[in-house]
Amino acid sequence: MKFLKFLLVGIFFGIVLVKSEAVSWYRIYEMFKFQAFHMYGIIGSAVFLGVLFIWLFKKYKVKSIEGKEIDLVPKDKGVARYILGGTIFGFGWALAGACPGPMYILVGTGVFSMFIVIAAALLGTFTYGLLQKKLPH
Repeated sequence: MKFLKFLLVGIFFGIVLVKSEAVSWYRIYEMFKFQAFHMYGIIGSAVFLGVLFIWLFKKYKVKSIEGKEIDLVPKDKGVARYILGGTIFGFGWALAGACPGPMYILVGTGVFSMFIVIAAALLGTFTYGLLQKKLPH
């Protein structure tokens, strides 16, 4: 029962993504072909809000629900790993027609072929775990 609130927020978020067509294969296809602004608007809004809230968290020293100060640790500098990782992520997104969160939402809407995509994503995550020490970090 203590996780019910997270389930309800996830369901609400899933409904919002479906209604905004953010999980639509056609919208994702349009985005990768630079034919429409729809997805760039959604992603850009999310990035803007993320930057805004991080700035507000730092400015007002927002505390967590347990009363602890939220500590945002800066990431290590490096370009190659972000380009390589982003490229792999982008290829997967383009081939599957969905990024990780919407894969589960699409299963919920009845696109059961996404189970194959979820299995492939889990296999990719497992493979990364095996190769993690050999990759540039």
